[in-house]
This record gives sequence, structure tokens and C-alpha cells, in this order.
Amino acid sequence: MDTPQVISTKIGDVTLHYLLYDGDGPDLFFLHATGFNPWLWHPIARHLSGRCRIVAPFFCDHRDADPYRGGLAWNILARDLAGLCRHLRIEKPYMIGHSMGGAVCVLAHGLIPDMAESMILIEPILLPEQRYLTPLPLDEHPLAAKAIRRKNAWHNPEHAKNYFRSKALFRNWDHEMLDLYVKYGLSADPDGTLKLTCSPRGEAAIFMGGSAENPWPLLPGIACPVLVLEGEHSESLAIMNFRKVAAALPRGEHRVIPDAGHLIPMEMPQRTLEIIENFFGIQSSPDVFRGAAVS
Repeated sequence: MDTPQVISTKIGDVTLHYLLYDGDGPDLFFLHATGFNPWLWHPIARHLSGRCRIVAPFFCDHRDADPYRGGLAWNILARDLAGLCRHLRIEKPYMIGHSMGGAVCVLAHGLIPDMAESMILIEPILLPEQRYLTPLPLDEHPLAAKAIRRKNAWHNPEHAKNYFRSKALFRNWDHEMLDLYVKYGLSADPDGTLKLTCSPRGEAAIFMGGSAENPWPLLPGIACPVLVLEGEHSESLAIMNFRKVAAALPRGEHRVIPDAGHLIPMEMPQRTLEIIENFFGIQSSPDVFRGAAVS
């Protein structure tokens, strides 16, 4: 399936939006990073569709949260994920979480023990434990303070794309990934101005919510196989210890991806697909990968 279904559904007191790729094989959840959206899994998910049933929810502005008052707690996102699983009657899916999404996968195991059949956590944001004891205010939070000041107006898609290309964050992105970010990560105001689908306020609120609950105590109780991926050149390594995360998991495995930064799926979609197929034991697709070549 080249194009997923875009579905909205009521889960408790919120409306969740998600992409659905139908398939006859195992269930697979994709959880995106802070400030991004599920369409950035598309170059990977389309090659797994048919062989898997894939669900990729959008977690950003579905709940109103004040970034100056603690933001949107990630344990609430974990509750929304668990609620979506129950709503879709999905039990023990394969789960792939990137950055925030990886931490949400961990926190969800505090709500549904043995929730996943197996997991891949791509640079999951598990902060040093003291950060959960004394969360930073917004103006001292390095990521939230930057997010809330993020540029949020472009004249047209080409204007936006040129701006993103000028930023270090997007420098090593696969070309198709950047196209998808411009197409689905922006929406037009009535006057035609393009603005971020995940607003600066919403992104800052999510960054602030990352320290609401300590996920470390949950790791020893996660019994399924878990692969923890780390980018060789990731800026996250200044504060994250992904080897420690893997070591705390009973069946954890740690792997470094050469030449990658924090945004492994956006930089190396083909490599990410191969890792998913191999780790979950999903038969490889004979199709040639249609994304741009990765270095």
C-alpha cells in the first residue's frame, strides 16, 4: 500500500489521528519524535505494509497543554497509546519508537505489562534520573526554550524547504523525508501562510512533559527483546546513555549506527527498514527502496 488511510478516532476525552497501513501480518506501531509527525515513517512503512498491519499515531496538539506549567506529560501520551491499542483490539504488537516515541513505548509498559512482542527504541529519551527529580523551567530547558521561539511562517513550500535545508538539523536528511516534512509538517492559514502542524507551543509543551515521570524503574520489568539504537554522531550523547538503557533491559541489545545522528530514520530510512526487518524477523521485500539514496 503506497498511501495509508488517515484516520481520526475518539479515545477517551481526546481525538487521535493516525495512519493505518493494512496488512495480513503482525501488528506494528511507529511512534515519532517530538515535533515531527507520522508521515516521516512513510518511506519505511510502505515497504512493510501488506506484510504487517501498521499504525502510526500523531502525538502533538491532540491535548491542550501549557508549556509553562509542566507541558504534556509523556505518561499521558503512554496512556493515549495504550488506549489506542485497546480501541483497535491490538495485543502485543511490535513497537518502534524514535526519541520521545521510544520513551513513550517504555512508559506504556507501566500501564500494560508485557505490552509489546518486541521493540526497537531509536535513541529513546530517557534522561539522567536526577532530571526527573528537579525538572527544568521552560526558560532553562534547552530544547523547549528553543522550540517555543521556532520560526513559524513561510510563503510557500519552496521557501520552507530552503529554510530547513539551511539548518543543521536537516542537513543529512534523505530527500524524500524532507519533502514529506514540508508536505505534512506544515499547514496553510486562510491567508496561505504555511505554519508548523505541530505548533511551537505544542512542541515546547511536549519537550517539557519529558521529565514528568521517571521511566528507568520500568526497564527491568520489560521482558520482551528490545533493540536500542544509537547514532554514532548524535548530539544526544552529551546527556543520554543508551548503553545503560539497553543494559537495564533483561533482553536489551545496544547497537551504534555508523555516520548517523539523532534522527536515524530521517537520515537513513533504508538502513532503518533493514534493521526492522531483521530484528522482527519480517521477510524482506523484493522491491527496490524508492527513497533517495543514503550515504
